[in-house]
Amino acid sequence: MDLFTYDNDKKTEGRLLADRIRPRTLDEYVGQEHIVGPGKLLRRAIEADQVSSILLYGPPGTGKTTLAGIISNATNGEFVRLNAVDASVKDVRDVIEQAKANKAMYGKKTILFLDEVHRFNSSRQDALLPSVEQGIITLIGATTENPFHHVNGALLSRSTLFELKALTREHSLMAMKRALADRERGLGFMQIEAAEEALQHIASMANGDIRRSLNALELAALTTAPGADGTVRITLDVAEESIRKPTIKADESTQYDVLSAFHKSVRGSSDAALYWFLYAVERLGMDPMTFLRRLIVACSEDIGLANPQAMVQAVTAMDAYHKIGWPEAKYNIAQAILFAVESPKSNSIPIAIMNVMQSFERTKSADVPLHLRDTHYKGATQLGHAGYKYPHDYPGHYVDQQYVPDAIRGERFFEASDQGTEQKMKQNQQQRRRSAERDH
Repeated sequence: MDLFTYDNDKKTEGRLLADRIRPRTLDEYVGQEHIVGPGKLLRRAIEADQVSSILLYGPPGTGKTTLAGIISNATNGEFVRLNAVDASVKDVRDVIEQAKANKAMYGKKTILFLDEVHRFNSSRQDALLPSVEQGIITLIGATTENPFHHVNGALLSRSTLFELKALTREHSLMAMKRALADRERGLGFMQIEAAEEALQHIASMANGDIRRSLNALELAALTTAPGADGTVRITLDVAEESIRKPTIKADESTQYDVLSAFHKSVRGSSDAALYWFLYAVERLGMDPMTFLRRLIVACSEDIGLANPQAMVQAVTAMDAYHKIGWPEAKYNIAQAILFAVESPKSNSIPIAIMNVMQSFERTKSADVPLHLRDTHYKGATQLGHAGYKYPHDYPGHYVDQQYVPDAIRGERFFEASDQGTEQKMKQNQQQRRRSAERDH
């Protein structure tokens, strides 16, 4: 546990530019205009020192910790920071006890900033709940993971959720230009000329991560020899040496979201399905098997009997991946994906499964009709296990007879669609039903 304060008089020697130039006020804060722009709820709450318990959710580098620091500078209350990675239940209880004392003796509120709140297990989150409910502490939780997956429902319901969006290249450009102009905390004390194309390159490669942009800018400035006139010139070549291909962190929530986007795209867009698959594997480092498994499921859930060959393609692609590996198997997998997307679609299989599962709720038992029971033993006929009609002995290799339990007789679970090869099945179903009606 430590007090989370920003000492504006702290010496800057040895501190990275991104740390030195960290915003201290909302006016210096870059991005997230949708929650801290003029007139927005969170901005009004911070300015009035009336912040209630909140959860800040967003990708790394979007300003969650910085925003907490701004709140610490703006409040008259006690501001305490814990990191969920190494904080214990005892640490939480110590904060709560001190908060009770502050409130009772001085009428002073306590704000607890809990970084990486998703790393707190349920028991540690439960330890916070009573104090949040009673107003003993005001909780500010920060997380890169989907809070609906990783934060207790009770704690989530007592906090206001603010989602921070990924920052853009324009935000990085703004931060770098401020750093170049700031003589006190930035690089303004140096004589620097930064080419616009150099800044654009850094901003693009940083992929919206302002800290990464500033680190690259500082590296470029400090490692470039000044010219005869004493000016450090940051060119595109210098910028390219200062920052490499952006790295993307695929946290658990991101992986779920990308996999969801892939499956939904299989239902409607070849371009999108192929894009999300390759993005996940090539950029996020996800396992191709994750997508192959999902594709095989989709081949029955969303295509089904409208084109049974889709599953054959998907299973064959999985076999190819096992035999030849990545990256060569990307061609086989891409083929299976595109075949699936362009196939006629039907969801008759999941509907049939759902209908059967619902029938279980309506019936307590499912006795097998006598004529369908096993007859491979002496005495079966005496028990009445007789009367089964062998379909191949009849025209069209079909004969109408009862196949389901008495309790659900007359119910229909599978209804073929008019898509692809299911169209023929639908015609067969209709023909058989007309024949059964004539016979009865």
